[in-house]
Amino acid sequence: MATAVFEVNGQTVIVNDVDPHCTLLEWLRASGRTGAKEGCAEGECGACAVAFVGRDAQGRTQYEAVNSCLVCLPEVHGRSLVSVEGLTRMSSALHPVQEALVESGGSQCGYCTPGFVMSLFSDYYRPGRSGYDAESISGNLCRCTGYRPIVDAAKLLGPPAAGDPWLERLGSGAPVLPAMDYAVGGRRFLRPESLPALLEILAQHPDAVLLGGGTDLMVYVNQRQTRYATLVSLGAVSELERIEFLDDEVVIGAGLPLSRLERHLELDERGRELRLLNDLLPLFSSRLIRNRATLGGNLATASPIGDAAPALLALGAELTLASARGQRRSPLRDFFVDYRKTALLTGELIVSVHIPRPLPRVQRFYKVSKRRLDDISTVAGAFALDLRSDGKVERLRVAYGGVARAPERAEPVELAAIGKPWSSETLATLLQALASVGTPLSDHRGSAGYRRAMMSKLLERFYWETAVVAAAEVAE
Repeated sequence: MATAVFEVNGQTVIVNDVDPHCTLLEWLRASGRTGAKEGCAEGECGACAVAFVGRDAQGRTQYEAVNSCLVCLPEVHGRSLVSVEGLTRMSSALHPVQEALVESGGSQCGYCTPGFVMSLFSDYYRPGRSGYDAESISGNLCRCTGYRPIVDAAKLLGPPAAGDPWLERLGSGAPVLPAMDYAVGGRRFLRPESLPALLEILAQHPDAVLLGGGTDLMVYVNQRQTRYATLVSLGAVSELERIEFLDDEVVIGAGLPLSRLERHLELDERGRELRLLNDLLPLFSSRLIRNRATLGGNLATASPIGDAAPALLALGAELTLASARGQRRSPLRDFFVDYRKTALLTGELIVSVHIPRPLPRVQRFYKVSKRRLDDISTVAGAFALDLRSDGKVERLRVAYGGVARAPERAEPVELAAIGKPWSSETLATLLQALASVGTPLSDHRGSAGYRRAMMSKLLERFYWETAVVAAAEVAE
């Protein structure tokens, strides 16, 4: 018998023999917990939001709002979660978040309201919270009627009161995810607890599909009805979640959730030097997605519009790849082979991302999309620059997403810049070199001509934003 055991709203639940592809949202609704809704089935609308009990970048227990439509049910084994139905379980009164929404009239049409409630609930108990954080509801997309009253409700919220049962629950700590071997109807879900165990599983099941945050893979499950014979979860492998600031490089585990990476970069002075990642992460979908998504997953999908790749290419990143045969180091620029194809060998996965130090002194990331937040790139551009003491270019890296079959370094531009002054005349030379870079296509997000124009405009923007800054840094 395949069994998943987890906690919902403080109560232990045992689920038997459910297909591994069943989502948490599907199970919640089938079990009568219908507050969570399916709006998009791809993690964009936030109507299905629930809260997991997890840990922040400092190891403190917190609630993490996630899209339940992107979590397969076996992945919840060993977890503790809260759905909107549970907020009044420990008291007959409304939760303070619900009270604030009622008081401000922030219900909209009502369909998406439970998702807003759960995102605000998670933020309400955020360690160190000091007021409204607009990012807390960035993944709750509905704007049909009363969005401003919802923001008003968020601003009404003070600190949790003493004796708050949900605050006290955080004092019990976050669960440590156990290993799992779950099989139903010829389909298998495996969750190892260590990297060696993971590599052994991949050697035994070379055709297994890896599941990180599920923010890409579960969209195929939901919208294309894709089914996999063997899913291997990375969620319990702690070796994939490290981050280290070494003298010669920054090491980021491929399985570190992006929201936690974001916080690490804020907390560590050396992390704040990674301007490219600090520019990128707030634009990377939404907090609901970043609570699950990882750098390893974003790179391994090899999407030409994946946001992480251009930033990491401009930083000269390398990858540690591992299998049961051993480990190897590969420059990221050699990792993308073609559209949705990588240099990963059978049974191999990304273990960590390595960013060499010293870091480029001038860095920028730009994203062109229909919406500023929670949207897919039409074109993304990443730029990194170092000047010599005489003001001439020592190093320039330029990378784009959305302009070719894979993320691409603009090497002709980089080579054309070396040894030249960082000037408007040099910019004109670089724009000419850029004409040979990329093979943009037309689709519903933008025409080939538009993408080509955006490549030039982003390079121009980088120059005009940094010309004065770069000169000042040379003078220091």
